[in-house]
Amino acid sequence: MGDNELDVAACLERVRLRDDDAAQDLVEYLYPLVIKIVRAHLPRRLDEEDLAQDIFLKLFANLNQYRGAVPLKHWVSRVAVTTCLDKLRMQQRRPEWRWADLSEKEAEVLDAVLQGPDESVESDAFAAHELASRLLAMLKPDDRLVVTLLDLEGRTLAEIEEITGWNRTVIKVRAFRARRKMKKFLEQLEKEKPNQ
Repeated sequence: MGDNELDVAACLERVRLRDDDAAQDLVEYLYPLVIKIVRAHLPRRLDEEDLAQDIFLKLFANLNQYRGAVPLKHWVSRVAVTTCLDKLRMQQRRPEWRWADLSEKEAEVLDAVLQGPDESVESDAFAAHELASRLLAMLKPDDRLVVTLLDLEGRTLAEIEEITGWNRTVIKVRAFRARRKMKKFLEQLEKEKPNQ
């Protein structure tokens, strides 16, 4: 079912009346948005389908709270992001890692980053992505969220404010602190780099 085919208001009304077909239509309509948020906020995607299912359960359980003051997708985004953050907080794992933990490609990418923009090393996109994921995993969930939304997804402050409910000052401060922490992690890794 395409985005244009679903009459959201009518579908929501049918879902509230316990219409299973309408519920399925709503899941199909919202699934791409929900899975995108899950993938963007979980560094390890081992249980993304389980988390997506948790989000949909929470959505249906709290559907009576949706009043239509904001577009449905905004409300769903907020529920999805909050659920992801809750999941990350429950894990309470911020793994520490050392230079020796990096793959050869990750070490090359990190070495190029640490050397600065003048160094021309062939970039390995996968290794760079993995390295970024590792750095993000070192952050607290809220800090990871801000960096992901602002720097990786290129969201505006207004969009982040809508998704998280935080004011712009909080977003800017979190982003600044998160970037500083990531820089500190990189500096610690550089100190552990073996001499060649």
